[in-house]
Amino acid sequence: MATQATAREIAVVGVIGAGQMGSGIAQLAAAAGCGVLLLDSDTAALSRAVASISSSLRRLVAKGQLSQASCEHSIEQIKCVSSVQELRDADLVIEAIVESEDIKKKLFVELDKITKPSAILASNTSSISITRLASATNRPCQVIGMHFFNPPPIMKLIEIIRGADTSEEVFTKVKSFSERLGKTVICSQDYPGFIVNRILMPMINEAFWALYTGVATKEDIDTGMKLGTNHPMGPLQLADFIGLDVCLSVLRVLHNGLGDSKYSPCPLLVQYVDAGRLGKKRGQGVYSYGTRSSSIKPRSSL
Repeated sequence: MATQATAREIAVVGVIGAGQMGSGIAQLAAAAGCGVLLLDSDTAALSRAVASISSSLRRLVAKGQLSQASCEHSIEQIKCVSSVQELRDADLVIEAIVESEDIKKKLFVELDKITKPSAILASNTSSISITRLASATNRPCQVIGMHFFNPPPIMKLIEIIRGADTSEEVFTKVKSFSERLGKTVICSQDYPGFIVNRILMPMINEAFWALYTGVATKEDIDTGMKLGTNHPMGPLQLADFIGLDVCLSVLRVLHNGLGDSKYSPCPLLVQYVDAGRLGKKRGQGVYSYGTRSSSIKPRSSL
């Protein structure tokens, strides 16, 4: 028999965090016909998110991939809110905030108190244990991982992660909802890094080691992987797009959780993050995106 959490269709989705991931998730849910409550304490971030979503949807109209009526309806489905209390009627809440276990746990404690008993609580974490996040609540069977990929409206994958206590009913409902968003679903056990980052981050880290030790230039490392292995983007450029701080955080989760030295972050990656070179979102990472410059160089050039 279905639990209360799975007894009805997901109609209202709360999305916490109005950054690139959160706004993309909100766009997907609205386009799928859900009412969306987009939460962020930063009103400027909410304004930017709405503008970005509107622009993205109107580009789809211009390409003939979406009707004007559907575009306007999707935009109307999104309501910006600034208090967690306003998520009390959501059927599903997806958090897309900073990749910190402590901060996420505090949020889940609050959501557990505020949301209705039937609500499903999901995390967009790329590496943090769903079981540990669920343990902060009184509804661990209704906590699950929904790892979207950046940018969510374009990337076709959602990685679903079941915690130790996630119920079969909740898993089935979230999988069905993910497919309703037009995504392909893969399922991971709750181990550090899940599937994609468990494989991807060591490659990115090794690319940093190759740059750090002077094996090759960043351009040759990325070109080698693009043309030699048919990747659409080289690992260093990809790290910039993901965010170097996010890459470092995931590597530390892998290193701490699995205890293998192969996950130990390259010192050059750590130095870039310490310097605020976080990638494309900050205008400077491994590559420059036109807004700032830095004198950090690989070890062989110092």
